[in-house]
Amino acid sequence: MLTEERFSIILDTVNRKKSVHLNELCDLLDISVSTARRDINILAENGKLIKVHGGAIAIDRNDNYLSKEKSVAEKALLFPEEKTAIAKYAASLIDDDDFVFIDAGTTTERMIDFITSKNVSFVTNSFNHAKRLTQRGFQVFIPGGEIRPDTEAIVGEECVLMLENYNFTKCFMGTNGISVSAGFTTQNIKEARVKTAAINGSRKSYILADHSKFDMISFVTFAHINEAGIITDTLSADKWSDSDPSDDNPSDGDPSAKRQSDKHLSAEEYSGYTTIKEVM
Repeated sequence: MLTEERFSIILDTVNRKKSVHLNELCDLLDISVSTARRDINILAENGKLIKVHGGAIAIDRNDNYLSKEKSVAEKALLFPEEKTAIAKYAASLIDDDDFVFIDAGTTTERMIDFITSKNVSFVTNSFNHAKRLTQRGFQVFIPGGEIRPDTEAIVGEECVLMLENYNFTKCFMGTNGISVSAGFTTQNIKEARVKTAAINGSRKSYILADHSKFDMISFVTFAHINEAGIITDTLSADKWSDSDPSDDNPSDGDPSAKRQSDKHLSAEEYSGYTTIKEVM
């Protein structure tokens, strides 16, 4: 079977069923897991579907799709007041003696000026973050790997392997998009794997995102919506306001069983996904 034929069948299956597992594609197309995973990666990079752990899901047409990554310099100019408010609140969640992962990003970087806790150790995949944290007198570890020019983040298998050995008390992550259907998404597969490793190794995980990230989808899902709490400025859509902000822990549950159009979620249904803290 030609590659283009496989792509057509994969897309038809995903769009019809809304989600598909790698094993399903292997049986359907009589291909190996590595071939199915490679096909999904290519289709995700071309904006045809959303890659998730173990398979893929269809793009929710109610959400806006992000096809291009802004540079760090461009991102730094966007919503500075909102990012500062988000960062200040996030920094207040760090306790004495915590072991924290801070993701590369313009919002997470703003946290550094507001950290007041003592004896905190940090891991970060950003050289700039590491330098500023060191200047503040903190112990800082940097994983190995390669530098991604667009985000100035350290990524790659070496980075992932190092993060998988750590047990963080908290992690603070950036994201390109937030969607109930696709979860938390980013532009690059290597960067997604780093984010996933950090979240999987953290007792508590927080996504720092201004209001512009909601109802947006990028190429790759790095966590489902129930796997991290969200810290934002002000929510622009009523549907994001129905969760209980007093619950510190993201809810358990099967996101694959709850995936449906964002526009049709009731308050009761959405409150089972995650927690959201507004800071403005």
